[in-house]
Amino acid sequence: MSAGTDTTALVAPEAADDAPAAAVAPPAAAVPATAVHAAAGAPATATGAVRNPPRPAPPAARAAARPPGRAAAIGASALRRLGAGLLRSAAIIALLVVWETAPRLGLVDATFLPPVSEVARAWWELLGDGQLAEHTRASLTRSFGGFAIAVVVAVPLGLLIGWYRPVAVLLGPLLEVFRNTAALALLPVFVLLLGIGETSKVSIVVYACVWPILLNTISAVGNADPTLVKLARSMDLSTPRLFQKVILPASVPAIFTGIRLAGAVSILVLVAAEMIGAKAGLGYLINASQFNFAIPQMYAGIVTISAIGVAFNQLLVTVERRLSLWRVPA
Repeated sequence: MSAGTDTTALVAPEAADDAPAAAVAPPAAAVPATAVHAAAGAPATATGAVRNPPRPAPPAARAAARPPGRAAAIGASALRRLGAGLLRSAAIIALLVVWETAPRLGLVDATFLPPVSEVARAWWELLGDGQLAEHTRASLTRSFGGFAIAVVVAVPLGLLIGWYRPVAVLLGPLLEVFRNTAALALLPVFVLLLGIGETSKVSIVVYACVWPILLNTISAVGNADPTLVKLARSMDLSTPRLFQKVILPASVPAIFTGIRLAGAVSILVLVAAEMIGAKAGLGYLINASQFNFAIPQMYAGIVTISAIGVAFNQLLVTVERRLSLWRVPA
């Protein structure tokens, strides 16, 4: 063997020991990303993706990063909502201003119509000594109890009368007689039959609330879209499924119109009922304040009833919107 071809013989022993390590070491550009993350101490998946995503920017930074056009649109929308709120409140604010200034200027007798600030002070005193909470709790228990019973009774009965014509023919004359009889006209009858306790007061609320719900439910079922009903029948839907899929969804707006009317009626009738033979309730508070010539307290009770009526109506509107999400907005 010649000296030009046998190079191993010329390699020194120390160089021969280092040669295998250099031969198996990969180039720096070929190192995978997982190895880089592992070396840095960050967890990584099999595909090299980092498990912990980068944290989102704080709200202030995101707001600063929004394009100027979007920020301007948000500001314009907020201004429109503020303007709409002020417009809706303008009439209430004007009423409060007139109520406050008219007695102080002598336009009306302050003895019978005290300024709204005195009424607010009386309301705060009633709230502080617990009388307002006691009377409000008694009235709400009677009103909501009678209202709930009326809904449970009137909605199924209205669906039955509206769907089955023989039932409507049978009960129609009876309904016409009673629905044209004012609830307050029957209050003495309820007191004579059921006594002067809670039963008569809740019963008169039930009677007054049944009619708006019942009549609107009957009308809603009768005015259901006949095309949808025929289409559902052509698909061989049973009567319960037909009610579930077609009749009830189509009837929700009209039924809730009656329920909202009944909510207002429940408070109006209850106040009148509590003025007779009651020992607690907002109606009793108003009546007792009038007899004791505590006029600011009387107006405080009236304002409380109005606030409860508005809040109850808004609650029913919210529930109606929840149940009518399927409707296409106009």
